[in-house]
This record gives sequence, structure tokens and C-alpha cells, in this order.
Amino acid sequence: MEISIVLFFLFIVVFGGLILNIITSIWCYRDSLRQGNSKEYSLLWLVATLFFPIIGVIIYLFVRR
Repeated sequence: MEISIVLFFLFIVVFGGLILNIITSIWCYRDSLRQGNSKEYSLLWLVATLFFPIIGVIIYLFVRR
């Protein structure tokens, strides 16, 4: 019984992290388009933040200005 509770909370944490990663990647893509960048450049940021979530978002925040 205790293992199922631990696995449930582990699932919630992993699933929440995945959802947060997807949301931040979409935000980077849309923000890049709003800044006037091309779709290809924005798509590059989308892929970068999907595969390298923390580093990708930090680099994007520095580069976008």
C-alpha cells in the first residue's frame, strides 16, 4: 500500500514537470513570434526548450532582449 502512494506522488511530480516543460516551450515559441522573429527561429527555440528545459529557457531569456 505504501509503495502505491509513493508511486502515485512520483507520477504526479513527473507528469507535472512534463506539463510545465511543454507550457514553457510553447511560451518561448509564441514570445519569439511576438518579438518579430521568423517561424523557423521560433521553432528552433521551441525544440531547444523541449529538449533542454532549464538551460534552454534561461538562454532564451538572455538572448531575447
